Amino acid sequence: MAQRHHDLTDLTTGPVTTGDALGGYLRDQATEFLRALRLHRETGGATSSIAANTSANGVQERVDAVRALRRSARRISGSLHTFRPLLDAEWSEGIRPELAWLSGTLALEHAYGARLERLLLALNRLSGATPTPVPPQPQPQPQAQAQAQAATGTGAGTGGRSAVTPTSAPRPTTTPDRGNLTVGAAKAGALLDRQLTLARTRAHSTALQALGSARFHAVADQVAVLASEVPLTPAAPATDLRPLARAAEERLCDAVGALPLLTAGSPYNAEALIHGLSAEPAPHPQDAPWHQVRLLLRLHRYACEVVHGRGTPLDVRLLTAGQALDRHRDASEASSAAAQAARTPRIAPATAYALGVLHADQRHEVEAARYAFQRSWQQQTIGTP
Repeated sequence: MAQRHHDLTDLTTGPVTTGDALGGYLRDQATEFLRALRLHRETGGATSSIAANTSANGVQERVDAVRALRRSARRISGSLHTFRPLLDAEWSEGIRPELAWLSGTLALEHAYGARLERLLLALNRLSGATPTPVPPQPQPQPQAQAQAQAATGTGAGTGGRSAVTPTSAPRPTTTPDRGNLTVGAAKAGALLDRQLTLARTRAHSTALQALGSARFHAVADQVAVLASEVPLTPAAPATDLRPLARAAEERLCDAVGALPLLTAGSPYNAEALIHGLSAEPAPHPQDAPWHQVRLLLRLHRYACEVVHGRGTPLDVRLLTAGQALDRHRDASEASSAAAQAARTPRIAPATAYALGVLHADQRHEVEAARYAFQRSWQQQTIGTP
């Protein structure tokens, strides 16, 4: 695992890709952003139509529109970061954090819903209970809906976490006490339902308020300008993009090299559970470097899209590594939610026990995801097909 040479993609050979390609990529992403914003308005994201609010198709189309907004915002922001020497510095540093703010705000509602679904399914699996239906997505609130109407009315005029679960590593053979777990699982599920549904509803309102804010208007205006004019430096059109893309890959490889991959060399790492099972509410100290690698892997993927074109398929091993890191993120956040619920004052011992078992189960999933990533990365490092 100490090998330094590691070619995820070939960024050193082939035809030279210059700043003109970066300009075309950013214009395409800006156009996608504006198209998604228009779709969000047309499918009820900014209208009080009852039919639009109650239509299942309308709800799904709005979800798809928000996902497309996030996807374009991430790609624009990531490309501005990787290729910032070729862009106007003041403009780039001004819009990049705003795009990150928008993407993060729009992601929260879906994240809370997916986290609740994951935890309820895990509780049912552990206790052997009948699956509990996942609560429906909250509907827009009238006040927030009106604010969003203002956003996409004038702002639009200026122009998801996918759940992929790779094959997991073998799970520990320890079986929880089914009797005590079944007693507490129902109340634990109800507690998680209340907490995460409330958080999701608040995130929904926050997202709608964000779409109705002056801050969002400013972002939409800047993206609309970007769709027609990219502020490249005078030297950018003749500058080869591959060295900058290669630098992004090197940062990824360095971050992976700093991970405790040897600790993740087995599917069950009991040492990694010690901190998570304590009363300390701080995040698990081992998780942050893995989350950083996930972000760097995303930046590398976006750089490959700019250099090679979006139509060029990525190495399946790179996709597998990304799926493992997504799974790691989801399990880590779910374990934190279970631990937070377990700290609720005056809960019954059986409920606390069920939440403790659930927390440990999600930490096992964290370790299995690290194991899967380690195996995928080793295959890339040694060049196995």
